Amino acid sequence: MTEFLDTPTGRRIAYNRVEGEGIGIVFLGGFMSDMAGTKAVAIEHWARAQGRPFLRFDYSGHGESAGQFEDGCIGDWAEDARAAIKALTLGPQILVGSSMGGWIALLLSKRIPEQIAGLVGIAAAPDFTQDGFWAGFDAEQRETLARDGVVYLPSGYDSDYPITKRLIEDGRTQLVLREPLSLPFSVRLMQGTEDSSVTRETALRLFDHIDGEDVRLNFVKGADHSFSTAACLKMIEDAISDVLDQVGDATSV
Repeated sequence: MTEFLDTPTGRRIAYNRVEGEGIGIVFLGGFMSDMAGTKAVAIEHWARAQGRPFLRFDYSGHGESAGQFEDGCIGDWAEDARAAIKALTLGPQILVGSSMGGWIALLLSKRIPEQIAGLVGIAAAPDFTQDGFWAGFDAEQRETLARDGVVYLPSGYDSDYPITKRLIEDGRTQLVLREPLSLPFSVRLMQGTEDSSVTRETALRLFDHIDGEDVRLNFVKGADHSFSTAACLKMIEDAISDVLDQVGDATSV
């Protein structure tokens, strides 16, 4: 059942939570995605069968949460995630970040390290506002952004992506690939070879950049950005189980 959290910043966040025992799982969704997506729901079902705590939620301006998407930025959504974890979970969590959620998971690993037990990245997209959107803009798009405050890009879904000036400018203050990135816990990264949103080069750049003793990257031939086939979902579940094994928490029913 969907519930709502009023965060310290005054935003109203929609969430679904499963109670359980042991280390919890938190799903962090992607850009213009929501907590009702295939991966989030599938992981919830898996966690419920394991008797394990699980949390999924919508960032402000996404899904059932309050606010307009165009008003948000990476910093806001990272703060939403931090507030949800602080208020709605107990003890260390395994973060499962999809696309933008992978970037937010990396930010949280720096800001609340005491609450992170491990990380699973699915087509993780760190720094994409700068290295993807801004780097790909031509002169006309950059002029439009400066003049109008927004540029619209095709998303491949029902509606275009509104890329705002605030999103770009805030993104530059949230970058994680320009400075050391120490992740002292197990990290599992997965990347599809047919992903048209996040490149193989991005996955390798992140993998090489992480400073950690237990970091693995799996490429899945033929998988796209959604990473939501039955085989891909099983890989995500196995990756979470692997991280749980590394921290010595194999609670199941």
